[in-house]
Amino acid sequence: MKKLKHICMKFGNIFKDNNDINEKSVVGFAAFAVMVIFAAADIITGFVGKDLVIQEFIYDSFLFITLGCFGIAEAGKIFGGKKGE
Repeated sequence: MKKLKHICMKFGNIFKDNNDINEKSVVGFAAFAVMVIFAAADIITGFVGKDLVIQEFIYDSFLFITLGCFGIAEAGKIFGGKKGE
């Protein structure tokens, strides 16, 4: 029970203003993981012989979220400067 509380407290630290976690990267990774799950499900249903129907705008939305999050995170690294300055 103590370990579960510790994990919940660490998850709560994501939402604080001063943390070491890049939230944009977390959201980008989650969107990328959903895209990988869609791809795996499409391959598996293809082997079974069924057609997996995924609306194109849903997949494109996850694509734009992934590219946007990783692009913003990298732009922040490049143009953000150093914290010591």
